[in-house]
Amino acid sequence: MRMGSILGIASGGMLAMAMAVAPAAVIAQGNPTILKPAEVQKLLPASVFYSGQSAPTQLRNSGGVKFADGHFILATLVDTSGYSSGIVAKYQAYFVTEVAIHVGGKNLSAGVYGIGFVAKDKFLVTDVGAHDVLTVASSTDNDLKRPIPLQVVADPGGGFRIYAGRRYVVLSR
Repeated sequence: MRMGSILGIASGGMLAMAMAVAPAAVIAQGNPTILKPAEVQKLLPASVFYSGQSAPTQLRNSGGVKFADGHFILATLVDTSGYSSGIVAKYQAYFVTEVAIHVGGKNLSAGVYGIGFVAKDKFLVTDVGAHDVLTVASSTDNDLKRPIPLQVVADPGGGFRIYAGRRYVVLSR
């Protein structure tokens, strides 16, 4: 057999294998990935700016989502001990979204925000100047086995839930 024929057969076999594997790889890339605190720690800084101050993040209490197109939603609790009580009441976490999303059914543009679960079962999003951007109703998950200070999980109805303890709101793209 001539060398050209052997190479042709070999490359044809490799192409067939690549075509058989490629659809699975493409499908795997299509699903968003929920990020754990160790993954978020690599992406967010140790301190953040909000309302004229720099505050340390609690990266051990963080979570996020990486979408198939490489864009992120990230959240981490913040140490708000130096802030006024008015800010502390509504600012619990630093929130970054690289794409426009829906929060509790309302639109939120890409950006950097402060978020908090506030009185009367509300979830509040503020800009970095502490101005209110949007407010939606939050829910309580009494069936959650082990509530932790902050986490992001898949929502059974689609999208994701961001939790603070048992309280949560649904995020979707």
